[in-house]
Amino acid sequence: MTGTAALFVWTEVLNATYLDSYRILVQFNNGVRKIVDFANIVKRYPVFQPLSNLTLFKQFKVTDTLEWDNEKIDIAPEYLYENGIPA
Repeated sequence: MTGTAALFVWTEVLNATYLDSYRILVQFNNGVRKIVDFANIVKRYPVFQPLSNLTLFKQFKVTDTLEWDNEKIDIAPEYLYENGIPA
C-alpha cells in the first residue's frame, strides 16, 4: 500500500466495576462503557464454570481484558465489547 498507512485499533479494557449478580460494567479504550452479563457464559462454557462461585467471580483483574484465578481464566475483550449492552 503506497501512500496509505494501515490503521489498527485494538479493543482493550481500561476499567471494570462489579455491579451485581454476574454483571460487570466495562470501560474500553475507545471510551465506550458496556454492561456484560456473564450468567449464561458461566453456565454454558466449562472453562468459566469456576466463576459460578460469586466470591471468585468478583475477584477479577483488569489487564487489557478481564482475568480471574491468577490468569487461568480470561475472556477476549472483543467478546465483551460485542456482547455487552451500552451503559
